Amino acid sequence: MTARRLRRAAWLVAAVLAAALPAAGTAAADTPAATVTVNVRAGLATMPDTGVGANHAVWDSQLGTDTVADLLGGAGVRTLRYPGGSYGDIYHWKDNTAPGGYVAPNTDFDTFMGGVRRAGAQPIIIANYGTGTPQEAADWVRYANVTKGYGVRYWEIGNELYGNGHYGANWEADNHADKSPTAYANGVVAYADAMKAVDPSVRIGAVLTTPANWPDGIVGSGDSATWNQTVLSIAGPHIDFVILHWYPTGSTAAEALATTEPVSDMLFQARQQITRYAGADSGRIGIALTEMNTPVGLNTQPGALFAADAYSAMLENGVFTVDWWDVHNGGTKLSTVAGYPDYGDAGLLSSATCLEGGACEPALNTPFAPYYGIKMFSAFARPGDQFVRAGSTDPLIAAHAARRPNGDVAVLLVNKDPDQARAVTLDYAGYTPAATAQVSTFTNGATSFTTSSGPAGSQTLPPYSLTTLVLHPAPPVTAAPAAPGQPAATATDRTATISWPAAAPGGHPIAKYEVYRQAGAVSEQWGESTGTSLEVGNLVPGSRYTVNVLARDTAGNVSWSSPPLTFTTGVPATSTCTVRMTDVNDWASGFVGSVHVTATGVVGDWTLTFTWPTARQRVTSGWNGTWTQTGSTVTVTSSASLAAGADPGFVADYGGPNILPTAFTLNGVLCAAG
Repeated sequence: MTARRLRRAAWLVAAVLAAALPAAGTAAADTPAATVTVNVRAGLATMPDTGVGANHAVWDSQLGTDTVADLLGGAGVRTLRYPGGSYGDIYHWKDNTAPGGYVAPNTDFDTFMGGVRRAGAQPIIIANYGTGTPQEAADWVRYANVTKGYGVRYWEIGNELYGNGHYGANWEADNHADKSPTAYANGVVAYADAMKAVDPSVRIGAVLTTPANWPDGIVGSGDSATWNQTVLSIAGPHIDFVILHWYPTGSTAAEALATTEPVSDMLFQARQQITRYAGADSGRIGIALTEMNTPVGLNTQPGALFAADAYSAMLENGVFTVDWWDVHNGGTKLSTVAGYPDYGDAGLLSSATCLEGGACEPALNTPFAPYYGIKMFSAFARPGDQFVRAGSTDPLIAAHAARRPNGDVAVLLVNKDPDQARAVTLDYAGYTPAATAQVSTFTNGATSFTTSSGPAGSQTLPPYSLTTLVLHPAPPVTAAPAAPGQPAATATDRTATISWPAAAPGGHPIAKYEVYRQAGAVSEQWGESTGTSLEVGNLVPGSRYTVNVLARDTAGNVSWSSPPLTFTTGVPATSTCTVRMTDVNDWASGFVGSVHVTATGVVGDWTLTFTWPTARQRVTSGWNGTWTQTGSTVTVTSSASLAAGADPGFVADYGGPNILPTAFTLNGVLCAAG
């Protein structure tokens, strides 16, 4: 981790790595087949103008150069982070120094801003918490936005401060005597107050731990709660966004490419924590993923596939920026990945590093494969597009889709199979495309895209490839109503009342609204209303639901979908039993849990049942009862008296976010919260 952030790039020019562009080929008789469903009724987040980002660093001698700025702008990078990871906590902007680290010439803040403007991007700045002061940060805001008029909006308070030694690992500089989350949270408040006193329009971000990533869930020595709970409880009313970093693990390309699966749960849990701990009006707090990279194929095709898939997954779930680590990083070790040289270089562009044994990277600033993955994503999803649900019957095919303001739909298809093509049939729900689409493909080893026309309903995806289709609506195109506004819900254990702002009519009056539940890549209509609310029943207690609202006019024209609403049903206010589950001791991949059960009228044997919210949670042992798990359903049987309460406990593993269940049944009776 330290090496990734503190690397001193060796700018040695080497020969350009030549790569041939394989032909896409046609589907053979034995080509595996898959079906991709694109559901335009199931709207997700809207693509922000800050969505595609990358990290820039003061140790990078190419920072701010025209060549790099033009490459980044050409890939659609619209956010650049400075001064570079852990350097943020040792960097002093006034004299462009970082004691203990290397600062390359011509990398000061003004040079950085010149590159940002040339790239057509905007900055995210790390204010030095570790070795700086609130006054130093406020002076930077004054220089940037008052003196120079740069209009720098987003400011992070430090970088990965949970790595300051408080939890054992110590890579982040922090000169404060108190290194607890409480001290950091109070520091964030001081920084926010000082910086907003200079420019009230700035947006302040606080560092959180990423759900299911160390040290998430851990309560440190002397603390009363986890890092996230503590920071949000104290700093929540003073911040505008939170900062997550994500470096998924995996020893093979296949494992690395599967790591995007739990992203929606990861962000759901982060949003839950914000809602629970950050105080009133917590919905205003955004989520920024300001560092991300792949564990395998750092500069070869798995990295490109991961980049396109991960940017899609993060942004369709409401993150407002995803910033790749890093523009330049330098090679570490030569290997062969997917048939091509991989230098272990986390940069988007070559540093021209020569490694032990004489192997050298391509010429300085040669784009690596992840650069093209990001460029493909930028061509797929543009600011203002609304992501919509897409799903595949083949786990080796990832599918994402977005609807554009002009009525076009773009589809991104990722073939994660390194050896075989896939024959894909595309089905469209809530949308009728014209027969022909624009098709762009990026294949293994390529250094550009191929673009042609192709059928909207079927595609053959080359092995290890990215494919984007841009579809036009089939005529006639009519003036549909505008989309309804952001829905809200009030839920009980088995019912929910969903309400929404009215939609503006198009060419005809609005006749009704239709409410759809997202069920994977398809939608289930829950009901319709001529007003702006709908009550639904027969829901499952303790379950998560995501819904959209569409408007239909008197001519049958249907609007875009509303923004998504995700809510969770509860449990009864009263019952003959109560249950409370507690995470007693967590180590970010497993935990010790305690369940407190009380009941009246239960004599003799009893059975407690609950279902894990994800498929990645499993009980490994238990006590004070007999524990069994089948699929995601857990049962505990015992004959202990419940009059004064029983306390069965367990140990569980989890891979991905550890979302605790909230609904429990005792002998078939749904219990209240304990």
